[in-house]
Amino acid sequence: MGLRVASQIDSIKSMAKQQTNFGGLRVAALESRRADELRRMIERLGGVACVSPSMREVPLEDHAVAVDFANRLMTGQIDVVVLMTGVGVQHLMDVIDRHVPRDRFLASLSDAITVARGPKVVAALKTLDINPTFRVPEPNTWRELLQLLDKELVLSQQHIAVQEYGVPNRSLVAGLEARGATVTTVCVYRWELPEDIRPLEQNIRAIAAGEIDVLLLTSANQLHNLLELAVQFQLSEAVRDALRHCVVGSIGPTTSEAIVEMGMVVDFEPSHPKMGHLVAELAERCHDIRVRKKQIIKGVHERSDEPPSSASWCDSLFLKACRREPTEGTPIWLMRQAGRYLPEYRAIRSKVGFLELCKDPALCAQVMVETVQRLGVDAAIIFSDLLPILEPMGLELEYAVGEGPVIHNPVREGRDVDRVVELEQMDALDFVVETVRETRRALPQHLPLIGFAGAPFTLASYMIEGGASRNYLHTKSLMYRDPGAWQELMERLARAIVLYLNAQIQAGAQCVQLFDSWVGCLGPDDYRTYVLPYVRKIVQGIIPGVPLINFATGNPALLPELAAAGPAVVGLDWRVRLDQGWKTVGDQFAVQGNLEPTVLLGDREYVQDRARQVLRQAAGRRGHIFNLGHGVLPETPVDNVLALIDTVRAFRWGESV
Repeated sequence: MGLRVASQIDSIKSMAKQQTNFGGLRVAALESRRADELRRMIERLGGVACVSPSMREVPLEDHAVAVDFANRLMTGQIDVVVLMTGVGVQHLMDVIDRHVPRDRFLASLSDAITVARGPKVVAALKTLDINPTFRVPEPNTWRELLQLLDKELVLSQQHIAVQEYGVPNRSLVAGLEARGATVTTVCVYRWELPEDIRPLEQNIRAIAAGEIDVLLLTSANQLHNLLELAVQFQLSEAVRDALRHCVVGSIGPTTSEAIVEMGMVVDFEPSHPKMGHLVAELAERCHDIRVRKKQIIKGVHERSDEPPSSASWCDSLFLKACRREPTEGTPIWLMRQAGRYLPEYRAIRSKVGFLELCKDPALCAQVMVETVQRLGVDAAIIFSDLLPILEPMGLELEYAVGEGPVIHNPVREGRDVDRVVELEQMDALDFVVETVRETRRALPQHLPLIGFAGAPFTLASYMIEGGASRNYLHTKSLMYRDPGAWQELMERLARAIVLYLNAQIQAGAQCVQLFDSWVGCLGPDDYRTYVLPYVRKIVQGIIPGVPLINFATGNPALLPELAAAGPAVVGLDWRVRLDQGWKTVGDQFAVQGNLEPTVLLGDREYVQDRARQVLRQAAGRRGHIFNLGHGVLPETPVDNVLALIDTVRAFRWGESV
């Protein structure tokens, strides 16, 4: 008996230990300079280390760019010098020593404003007796760099030189140029494969065979070289598929962004962008991450492409109206029905940021379910936002206080479209899919759930403008000047939106809506040329049998084009009478709308009168879904929303309706 108890205790101790280390998992790493040190770290933490050098830094043979930079710095033509890597500083000085007076260059560098991206740069400058003007705080990404410069300098009209690390950082350059700076990039070395690729080949074949559990990346170029060799060995598809099942750890945000651009998913970043933190913290977390990834992959394969037709929500007022079937009343739901006008929502938002809320499926489900219960509407819509889809596509998104959403690396030129990542899988957006699942589970079965996405023009405008805009100058400039780049951008967005909406449908949404909040800045001809083909592809790509609502604001002249895309329902904003709008799109479409949102700021009787006007314009025709012409405003009294819903529910045209 004593031996059995002792054995059980040993087993428990062993399991507990495995929860704080790798527990025998096979851990691949591609580090070159510190390969032996990394191997020892992995083994000390219980992992089977498979470390293979994957890259080497090779100085450029052509020194013209570096010499030109040095001469311009010495003649006062450079205002700010951004130094991205310590090894880059060393390679730059090697060039200087061969072609330029060293003392004069260092004196000019000391007089200039210098920005050190990380501690290795600071250490390299220290050997030159130079203290940088500014040091970028952790995690030392280009985003912190831009925030630092925004705080300390006015960048407009400044000439900034950026010493790059092997490859250009296009997001940083775009951010600097968007702030009015002129940017010169200075590259002094390139990355190449190691001279002996046999260890890396072994790791590639082990990954393809499913023999690796964890992959550690301390540089994005490590993954680039691995994938490049995988193509040579005809193992590209097998490696990419296997990596979806691995736990992928990245040393920090800069590396993670580049990994995402290569179409891979990052599962973990450490608290500090250092190799020791990466290994130790991932050893502690990797078991939980593996379980989560297995659940995600299992969930994808278990979803059904065919929504159940026997579910009680199929006969709801809302879905009957979408199908233009007879209904005993007019269904109603409201855009932004869960929002700042509700005290319950404000209480939650006082504790969490907006993006944090959007990425918490349980909290999103709670917000919407509580709202639906309070209002008594005929459909729920998932609580989310238009823009999270842009993050895995390589856009750096922030919800700035008082400014709304901001894109820190906007797409301004045709060449920038190349850094927009093709969205090929939903792993990075699983929080949205899980929001659908949890909301569907928590809702009454008779109540339909609506998923949604931003329409391609609105998403493209956010990408290009970097935030809100009055005249959409940058968007239209790219659209008119470079139609090839515009087409490529819109096609990538259309494919991403189809994937995104179908994942929501498969997770439990019964209907989806496209929000084109900014397309009203276009006229019908431009819409027909630059937007309609891509919206039509989205409509055609949605899982059959699921209605899609095509909604745009700002220009009633676009209504025929919205209908031409072929949705089940056309959304009408308040800038057109409902009867006129319905006549424009045609009786073969259901319509949604369209009370002016500010009407809800009036008194109760006025709200009721205006709601009845909209209902009378619908004239009892099949296929009317009552909604606002846009979202509920934050200043709206809750009692007025309830009065509106009661008015719509009480309104009847007779038994034939």
